[in-house]
Amino acid sequence: MTGWRQAMQTGLYGPDGFFVRGDDGPAGHFRTSVHASPLFAGALLRLIERIDEALGRPKVFDLVDVGAGRGELLATLAAMLPAGLAKRARLTGVEVAPRPARLDRAIAWRREVPDGIVGLLIATEWLDNVPLDVADLDDEGRLRKVLVDPVTGAETLGGLVDAADLFWLRRWWPTAGRAEIGWPRDAAWATAVERVRSGCALAVDYGHLRDARPAFGTLTGFRAGRQVPPVPDGSCDVTAHVAMDAVANAAGTPYRMIRQREALRALGVDGARPPMDLARTDPGAYVRGLAAAGAAAELIEPAGLGSHWWLLHSVGAAARGSMLL
Repeated sequence: MTGWRQAMQTGLYGPDGFFVRGDDGPAGHFRTSVHASPLFAGALLRLIERIDEALGRPKVFDLVDVGAGRGELLATLAAMLPAGLAKRARLTGVEVAPRPARLDRAIAWRREVPDGIVGLLIATEWLDNVPLDVADLDDEGRLRKVLVDPVTGAETLGGLVDAADLFWLRRWWPTAGRAEIGWPRDAAWATAVERVRSGCALAVDYGHLRDARPAFGTLTGFRAGRQVPPVPDGSCDVTAHVAMDAVANAAGTPYRMIRQREALRALGVDGARPPMDLARTDPGAYVRGLAAAGAAAELIEPAGLGSHWWLLHSVGAAARGSMLL
């Protein structure tokens, strides 16, 4: 038996971990906004252009994707960038998995977030996979670490939570009962934001706020498109929702946090159907408009991807820009 944080680290990022295996990567197991539609990348492009303008169109504009999967988002954005920005853009994927064989050589690939970023750092459903420990109450009402068998996923209670865990829980997860100790996510995000010299850092993830923490936690698994028990043996994704307010507070820079539904609408994705008249004048355009509306609807669905949080931090010159999101 071991703590959940160590078990997740090994099961997700160890030598035979879920995210480092040589298969199709996360896209083969669960659907994110990145995989749902290029409309998501198109919305990000509009945000990138706003940041570029706020920065005064720097000689080099960094676009860094943390938890880049197999480079899908960067490849899509690279194809979308307007000529003037494409010449100045420096694209970097940050991922523990080896560089994808088919990825454009112009896109850099590394294990650590680069320093001195001028532009945009993106983390789409990365924080939910940052390993954390879990606590629960024993029969005497004391908070103890939850231990897990890495092979079977069976749980038992271990020792009392330590002072650092208890400090975080009292501030950010005060509800009695099972809790996910999120300070490793806070630290990971604060470190990533620190690497931005000027520009923005955007985290897109599913999560919750202090006044609405889930009573029994959210730790779960995904395999081949289905939700499964969270067994940290490398065979499935092991994930837990993010305490978004704690993460936002940890970075210590100005930020805005809104739902994806609101963010995408602010960036031109509204899910509106094309006018019926178009079906008579240009049937092909009408069909394409219907397809785009369907894809947009999935991205902004309140009970699905639309409920994700967008956490946008502004650093340096970008903090003085207006209407970034």
